[in-house]
Amino acid sequence: MLKLGSTVIGVQDVARPTRFWTAALDYEPTSPGDETWIILQAKDGSGKRISLALSETPVQEHPRIHLDLYADDQGAEVKRLKQLGAVDVDWDLYPDDPDFVVLADTEGNRFCVIDTSPR
Repeated sequence: MLKLGSTVIGVQDVARPTRFWTAALDYEPTSPGDETWIILQAKDGSGKRISLALSETPVQEHPRIHLDLYADDQGAEVKRLKQLGAVDVDWDLYPDDPDFVVLADTEGNRFCVIDTSPR
C-alpha cells in the first residue's frame, strides 16, 4: 500500500524557503537537513510534509503541480503571507469570480490561497 509522504518543491536556496514555509504553515524541520534538502512537517506531527530540494530548474509560469492552502480568512492570510515574503502573481487564468489568490513564495514557486469561508 502506498501513501503520500511529501510534496517536493524545487528551490535555488534551501534556507530562504525553509524560513518562509516554516513561518507560513507553522511547520518545522523533521531532520536537520542540509543545503540541498530538508523535510518540513507540522509541529504537532499532523498533516502532510513538504520537502525542499535544491534545483537548477527554472520556476514554471503555469506550474503543473502546486500547493493549495485553505483559508477561512483569505484576506488576512494573504496579507500575512506577503509579510513573510510572498508576492502577488500576475495570473492570467483567473475565472470571473475566483475563490483563490495566486501568490509566489520567496523562490518564485506559485501557490494558491483558497477562500474556504461560506460564500
